[in-house]
Amino acid sequence: MVTLIDNSRALRHPEKQKRPDSEVKRKPDWIRVKAPVSKGYAETKNIVKSKGLATVCEEAACPNIGECWDKKHATIMILGDTCTRACAFCNVKTGLPGAIDPHEAENTGKAAAEMGLNHIVITSVDRDDLDDGGAQHFVDVIESIRRQSPGTTIEILTPDFLRKPKEAVEKVIDAKPDVFNHNLETVPRLYLSIRPGARYFHSLRLLEKVKERDPNQFTKSGIMVGLGETKEEVMQVMDDMRSAGIDFLTIGQYLQPTRKHAPVDRFVTPEEFKTYESIARAKGFLMVSASPLTRSSYHADADFAQMKAAREGRRS
Repeated sequence: MVTLIDNSRALRHPEKQKRPDSEVKRKPDWIRVKAPVSKGYAETKNIVKSKGLATVCEEAACPNIGECWDKKHATIMILGDTCTRACAFCNVKTGLPGAIDPHEAENTGKAAAEMGLNHIVITSVDRDDLDDGGAQHFVDVIESIRRQSPGTTIEILTPDFLRKPKEAVEKVIDAKPDVFNHNLETVPRLYLSIRPGARYFHSLRLLEKVKERDPNQFTKSGIMVGLGETKEEVMQVMDDMRSAGIDFLTIGQYLQPTRKHAPVDRFVTPEEFKTYESIARAKGFLMVSASPLTRSSYHADADFAQMKAAREGRRS
């Protein structure tokens, strides 16, 4: 059951206000990034704002925003900026969303064309209030980009479409994005505290369904570490992903947005990330991105090219 919160309240996360404060730990040197000030960053910001679009880069306070926007890489967040869920790790605003912007699909296509993107990532908030979870809007956005920027490859990062008709997911798969991404986020044991509105095996099954319906469509998923998981649990998630046919795995460090969010259990070292990457590649993933600052869409264009090349290499 989803509890919707009155979005008129000033608090960004009203449902978290009764949670006890937890210490926001000082970040180690390998995680600190410079504030964004470049010309490229400003140009990307202007294009996004002029089209009235939201980005997960801003809403989720991504640490890579300066680097990515300088290169005109932005992850567009559709279906509004307000999520109907309240995951313990996420900084996106929660509450009762408004109506879908009727111009959003068209403007997303225009932004892709204006920025001259080779690759675009489209994500969204969860919209449990919609009958199809926003599936048709994903299709409309994909079609708009294909029409206005036909040279742009499209990666989608979708919600789980939990308790929605199977036709909802099927229509998104049939729109044939180049990459279908849905993040598992964490290990099964931590779902109740970290991702209470979701179900681990439902999310896994969603990605498996993509491969069953369109075997040539690339699938991708990611997890955060530093939430209290064990190495053995992470490796089990890798095995589950491979059993579902997932091609691309991302692993990044969880960073606590505020004192009301889930605390960081520990900062995983760069050396540990390298170990995770080696293990994942040995398990058969086409592409692995594992580092403290890895996020779902970080270096997505270059990683997509490498993933395609890896598939062709296996086929030859």
